[in-house]
Amino acid sequence: MLSREALSGYDLKGWMERPVGFFWEARHSQIYPELARLEAAGMVSHELVEQEGRPDKKVYEITPVGLEALKGWVVAPLEPRGARDELVLKAYSLWLADPEKALALFREHERLHEERLRRYEETNAWMEREWGDDLDLPGSPHFASYAALRRGILNERGYVEWCGWVVNRLKAGGGLSESG
Repeated sequence: MLSREALSGYDLKGWMERPVGFFWEARHSQIYPELARLEAAGMVSHELVEQEGRPDKKVYEITPVGLEALKGWVVAPLEPRGARDELVLKAYSLWLADPEKALALFREHERLHEERLRRYEETNAWMEREWGDDLDLPGSPHFASYAALRRGILNERGYVEWCGWVVNRLKAGGGLSESG
């Protein structure tokens, strides 16, 4: 994010909650130690900005060394990461669950992922409207944002479909009511 613009830690957290939330999450407590680590490594630097009625804030920007490191990292091979999805783990033991409670759990997750999908699709429509042809230019930061969003949309669609499939099987196999 700092390769796109200078940001404070607070601003970074805001970005994590909006456009990058569809592919990466970070807690507030993770951001500041990481900024300090990057600064110690010479990857970012900060400028202290005075504020009226509030504490001064540090605004960070990427350094040339950091930008070069980022360029290398973007194309470096990575180890496939094992999945860690607690709902899938719960599904693995679903045969032990109270059917009504399991149905409620999966319906709630289906609803949550439908809501996230709706927000991502709204963002997608905004990007297409505002950024237009830039979305087809791989050298554009807009293309990069769009590519990441597309992955988020596909992930959420898959999750909604899977939760719906589990809900339908729970209803069919457990004699559960539509309201249950």
